[in-house]
Amino acid sequence: MSIEVQKKERETTQSLLRRFSKSVRRSGLLLRMRRSRFFKRNKSDGLKKKIALKREDLKSIYEEKQKLGKEIKYNAQRKY
Repeated sequence: MSIEVQKKERETTQSLLRRFSKSVRRSGLLLRMRRSRFFKRNKSDGLKKKIALKREDLKSIYEEKQKLGKEIKYNAQRKY
């Protein structure tokens, strides 16, 4: 959806901007964009299960290393 405002004859730039911002407010376009700015899609069930299995696997590996007294390095990057 696009909003167009054409400059009228003998109209100042300020009044043109005022008309444009008024039309943007009335259309609700800005509110819709602000709502969708941080929208995250839901993960599929298969992906959720895959992530949970990986988390459980890593947890068991970390616990095993801790019992053996080895140094544990955590990977801060997540790729899912």
